[in-house]
Amino acid sequence: MDKERKLIIAGNWKMNKTVAEAIDLVTGLKRDLVAVKEVDIVVCPPFTALSEVSKVVLDSNIRLGAQNMSEHQSGAFTGEIGAGMLKEFSVRYVILGHSERRQFNGETDAMVAAKAIAALAASLKPIICVGELLAEREAGRTEAVVGTQLEGSLKGLTKSQLEESIIAYEPVWAIGTGKVATPQQAQEVHAFIRNRLVAMYDEGTARRVRIQYGGSVKASNARELMSQADVDGALVGGASLEVRGFSDIVKNSI
Repeated sequence: MDKERKLIIAGNWKMNKTVAEAIDLVTGLKRDLVAVKEVDIVVCPPFTALSEVSKVVLDSNIRLGAQNMSEHQSGAFTGEIGAGMLKEFSVRYVILGHSERRQFNGETDAMVAAKAIAALAASLKPIICVGELLAEREAGRTEAVVGTQLEGSLKGLTKSQLEESIIAYEPVWAIGTGKVATPQQAQEVHAFIRNRLVAMYDEGTARRVRIQYGGSVKASNARELMSQADVDGALVGGASLEVRGFSDIVKNSI
């Protein structure tokens, strides 16, 4: 598939996989995806598995991501993880502002922006998530909600920092529900996001930013989603938890 921007497919394992299970999964992915050069492949295990998974993916085409991090470097923040701790395990990417963090942990756009700035300062690439609830979509508020989240979550980021970041559009109503935005729905919102980035920054910067789609992505719908002009990859949840499912998504994206 001839794309202006290199596709990035990331697997968000969420709160799944023991260390032994994580090693099995990533070993299988490494075997199945060894020949793939056209796509940036990222796995995001839970914190407890980062150390062992980092050893397995060393010198492979699979990069390591984390599912969250603190905006603080260190200190009295019980239960938090700092960017420096992630860097010890060769983590390159970090998911920030996932809808589950926003919903269950009260994360705000301002917190996401602070985390993104901290991640970028540590040379980590943030995957910054935005997306609307079903009620918001049905009320015709998708662009208002996503636009507000985008502006708040990117506040303070320079053009060069934005280009080191990935935006993930995840309609909350499609996460883990089996519902999926149609390729046309995904493209509409991705185009809106890119146009908003043009307004916030400039055309050249906006064209270089990769925008992932997340929400019930699977092998059967990957190709059509990735073929959309402004869809530059996927943030995969449930389907990233087994070798065949995730490998097929990556292969079907090319």
